[in-house]
Amino acid sequence: MDTGVLAEYVPELRAGRGGRIGLLALFGLAAASAVLILIDTLWPAWSGAGQVAAILLAFPWVVQFFWRRKAYLARWGDMAYRNAFARHMLPGMPLIFAAIAHNAYLPGVRVATGWTQAALFAAGLYFFSIGLVLWARAASIFGLDNLSMLYVYYPEKSRLVKSSIYALIRHPVYAGVVRVGLALGLWRGTWFSIAFGLFMPIGLTLWLRLAEERELLERFGERYADYRRSVPAFWPRFQNAGKFANFLLFGEGDERSRNEVY
Repeated sequence: MDTGVLAEYVPELRAGRGGRIGLLALFGLAAASAVLILIDTLWPAWSGAGQVAAILLAFPWVVQFFWRRKAYLARWGDMAYRNAFARHMLPGMPLIFAAIAHNAYLPGVRVATGWTQAALFAAGLYFFSIGLVLWARAASIFGLDNLSMLYVYYPEKSRLVKSSIYALIRHPVYAGVVRVGLALGLWRGTWFSIAFGLFMPIGLTLWLRLAEERELLERFGERYADYRRSVPAFWPRFQNAGKFANFLLFGEGDERSRNEVY
């Protein structure tokens, strides 16, 4: 992905040290996963609580990236995004992803056997395949600058992105994560793993309302409010199932069906 605009605000990318950022994120993911595995080993009855605690710790940490935007811009100017990302996103997001991945291996007794276990596996395979393809296609369209939320701090640098998927669901990248998380829960097959997977859309909706969509409403006003009312967040409407499948299989379809992304 092109890092042209992002590199203007992240000195490490200009200096060719972008790999260090990735290594820090991987280290955070590994450290958070290690703590969850330690809880699984020493206190297996508290495995689910540890997973929830990781989410509850990460959420207020990451949301400050949005809520403190004006203060950071006044304090740091062109370095505001870089410093805010380092303070909030870089340590917080690995916690969230570690908790989602933990859904695949947390301790517990499977609730299904026989054909019901096979059905859960098949359903998980369905959601995982769709989620992975959806995430990959949407991330490619969205671009690195948007994925890294650069335009939250510098909206004047943003570019208009149009895609047919945004006429079907508002947040296809998150929609992919929701499906993968549910698939992991179904494959693990415990009551908690399934419940956690089913709760993910609710948790992400709360995140969108308090953070991302709150900022989008500030930026675009009633225009985005109308879009939010007319297009679902993660699950396409039944009548759009064919268009959704077409996007998954072939990517961009008819140019006339494209919708702009916010």
